[in-house]
Amino acid sequence: MVVAAPAAQAAENGEWAVYPAASQLGGRPYFYLSADPGTTVKDQVTVANKTGAPLTFRLYGADAYNTERDGGFAVRTSQEKQTGAGAWIKPDRARVTVPPRSAVTVPYTLTVPEDAEPGDHPGAVVALDERVEAGWGSPQGEALGGGSVAVGVQRAVGARVYLRVNGPTVPALAVEDVTLDQDRPLVPGAGTSTATISFTLHNRGNVTLNPKVALRAEGVFGRTLLARDLAKIPSELLPRQKIRLTERWTGSPQFDWGEVTLTATAKDVRESGGASFLALPWVAAAAVLAGGAAALIGLRVRRVQAGRAGSAGH
Repeated sequence: MVVAAPAAQAAENGEWAVYPAASQLGGRPYFYLSADPGTTVKDQVTVANKTGAPLTFRLYGADAYNTERDGGFAVRTSQEKQTGAGAWIKPDRARVTVPPRSAVTVPYTLTVPEDAEPGDHPGAVVALDERVEAGWGSPQGEALGGGSVAVGVQRAVGARVYLRVNGPTVPALAVEDVTLDQDRPLVPGAGTSTATISFTLHNRGNVTLNPKVALRAEGVFGRTLLARDLAKIPSELLPRQKIRLTERWTGSPQFDWGEVTLTATAKDVRESGGASFLALPWVAAAAVLAGGAAALIGLRVRRVQAGRAGSAGH
């Protein structure tokens, strides 16, 4: 089963749309709710069928999370366990059929448990198409022993729910596990060197953050080698979510020693993480290793000779 993440401006996929009731399509595409622990919020969701045939949907609440691939906003499938807003959302109707080019509005309740943690609990009200489409794989009906079987795919669209449970909010952010992988030419100056900087951006707090990340690299004596603001940062990092990101550095040094630092900022929070690097051409590295090995061998030989000389003197 595949659940499509809500679109950036309106929860629709060209065939059907899901949005808050009493609003024009796309005019207020998301639910913004706040509640105290132990209270219930009532609202309504509209499902619009934009096709020329009736469509039947299953309605359910889903928790939201950041995808590993790019940190995008995504929601859990109906078969996954919901632990936050997805578990608290209960549509009045679990199944709804929408006539062609029409819309149906369904009330729902969101009941916040007494022991709910304060802060943001993002989720969605999802309309899952009951039709099963053929996906990738071998023709249906093929025996399991003979190869893969076609996968049935169901599509869904969800109207985002931004719920804040009232109470203390704690913004917290961390830059973790910074690594730098270098790719340098065998001979210095024979080509362009590159480096891949990887790091984990972790929202350790209980509120959604809109982070920005700045990258800086310094060489020997504090020389600035690189300074840039990263562009591929998710616009929303949900509470307790972490994502792994990479940045390519073209023209990284071929002979230097320094450090890369990543500084993440959001409202009321600023944190940094970094890693040291040694850029050494392979030929020079081999020479250094060979020289070091020769020095060690020479030292060992001298010690052996000195020991023999001492024994002869006795």
